[in-house]
Amino acid sequence: MNAPTPGPAHLSAALPAAELDAAALARLHELDPDGRQGIVQRVLSAFDSSLTRMLVQLGADPDRSDAAVVAALAHQIKSSAGAVGALALSAACAEVERRLRDGQPGDLAADVRRLVAEGEAAREAVRAMLRA
Repeated sequence: MNAPTPGPAHLSAALPAAELDAAALARLHELDPDGRQGIVQRVLSAFDSSLTRMLVQLGADPDRSDAAVVAALAHQIKSSAGAVGALALSAACAEVERRLRDGQPGDLAADVRRLVAEGEAAREAVRAMLRA
């Protein structure tokens, strides 16, 4: 049996404000106010799993990354990161995706390293929430 999901005040206190957005977490909590369905934990767990998989793809060889693959992964990560409140990761993905879609690759290896670093920070924040 799942323990009840903590309310939004507890969610924002569990992590540094810069990591996960309290408003996004509150919106998730509204889907399951009493926590009986475990929606917040399930969403965070699913995000953690998919982000882990995509970070492996991104970071496999940053110096030999393909711009189309990086843009596609950035697109996939962008909205789910926003939904769980990983706003810095979502914004970084949006910026990289937009530039790559516009045909401006810039320093692709640096972009990949940035996305991986932001993703790792978001993943740690999510895992801290799951442990709380």
